[in-house]
Amino acid sequence: MLKVRSDARPDALAGRLENLATGRRSEFATARELADSLAADLAASGTERPADPTRGRGETRKERKP
Repeated sequence: MLKVRSDARPDALAGRLENLATGRRSEFATARELADSLAADLAASGTERPADPTRGRGETRKERKP
C-alpha cells in the first residue's frame, strides 16, 4: 500500500510504503527513496508470491521458472 503525504508535491514526494503480505513498512522523503524501498522489498521477497485468494487457505505460490 502506498500512502503519499497530503503535503507532498511532485518535487517533494513523501509518504509510506507498506507491504500488506509481510507487514514491512518504510517511509520515504524522495522519489529515489521510494524506488529504493520498492527494490529492497522485492529483493527481500525473493521468488515467493503473495497468497492466491482463488486457491483458499492463504497458500503461497512459487514463481515458475521459464
